[in-house]
Formats: sequence, C-alpha cells, structure tokens
Amino acid sequence: MSRRPFVYINMAMTADGKIATANQAVSSFGSSQDFEHLLELRATADAVMTGAGTLKAQPDITLGSGPARFRQMRKEHGLVDAPVRIIVSGSGKIDPKAKMFSSKDGPIIILTTERMPKTRHQRLEQSSESVYVCGKNEVDFPSALNWLRSEWDVKRLLCEGGGQLNGSLLATGLVDEIHLTICPKIFGGRNAPTITDRSLADRLIDAKQFKLKSMQPKNDEIFLVYQARSTS
Repeated sequence: MSRRPFVYINMAMTADGKIATANQAVSSFGSSQDFEHLLELRATADAVMTGAGTLKAQPDITLGSGPARFRQMRKEHGLVDAPVRIIVSGSGKIDPKAKMFSSKDGPIIILTTERMPKTRHQRLEQSSESVYVCGKNEVDFPSALNWLRSEWDVKRLLCEGGGQLNGSLLATGLVDEIHLTICPKIFGGRNAPTITDRSLADRLIDAKQFKLKSMQPKNDEIFLVYQARSTS
C-alpha cells in the first residue's frame, strides 16, 4: 500500500500568471507578508523541497526555519527544530557552494536519477546527508515520496518550486494542496515561466482539478488555497 507525505505547493505569481520574468532575471517579487506566509507554511512541514533550477536562480535560499518565533511555531506543531531540506535534480547539477549547504539548519537530501555522474554523486554525498537515486532518466516521485515517509518520517512535504518540479508532481497526481499568492504585478512575455512548465492536459476534461478552500486579501495581494479534488 502506498504511503506518502501530504504534499502542498506554495508559489507567488503575478496577476498575469508568471513566476519569473522571461529572462529569469526576476524570480522573487512577493511582499514581506508573502515571505512571512512562506515561513508560516514551513513551520508546518516535516520537509521542504525545491528544484535545482530554483536553487540556481536564487542561490541565497536555505529552506530553513527562519527566525526564532517560527521555530517556536514548529515546536507548537510537535515538529523538530528545522525541516529536512530536499533538492531535486535529475542530473545532479547542483553547486555545493550554494548558501544552503553552509547554513546550520535541517539535514539536506538530494533526489536524483541514474543520469547523475559518479563524480557529482560523490561530491554531493560529502555535502548532504543522503543522495537518493530514484529513477533512470526522471525522478520517480511516487517512489521518492514513499521513501521520504518510511526512511525520514516525512508526513507533510512543502514544495517551493519551480515550474518543472511542480509540473512533475502535478502530472503524477501527488499534489494535495496549492497555496498561491497573487501579486499586483504584470511581467508579460510568452516565454515567462508559470507555476508549471509541463503540459498537463490537451483537453479540458484532462485538466488537474482543484477546488477553492480559502481566499484572503491582504493589502494588494490575495492569498489563495486550492485543494485537490478527489478522483474516486
């Protein structure tokens, strides 16, 4: 029987549905209240996951707990001081000098595939707690999530993108909830990325189905939560 964590995505996007500019020069644009919302969500997660592309675009991210009050929130939720931090990369093209690897926070896990060269594997093993190979050419997310639950006791997994990672999780039906911040900006650009880079449906009937769980306007932003519709 499949046992996996509850998976929830958190993303900020512009009013025209973009998560970055077309040239990728701007990929962080939410307000301070949006960042606080992110830390509040992290305070409910056993693990936080991001893709190698996001780490490359934002090399200063650490996926850590944040200030002491958010660590206190974790304690109130019955969680350990810091979440497990997960990076997904099929090829292992991850800079071990990124700030995340030098920050004193939760353990780091790399989810990868057989495409990762042995030299990269060995280098990343020295910088992380575990390098888990799950898939030949693409990460086998159902298997990876089951492994995270059984080996690391991850019950709640927060995904912070980007579009490629989100698309893979959505394509395999592994997303339970989407937390979406709509920001009062317009980027435009046909090639500017959205919350998923992957084509998920050619017909309306094939679209991934969600229902609105909550909506909260705050100043000029809107905080939405969508819940996956049951397919049963």
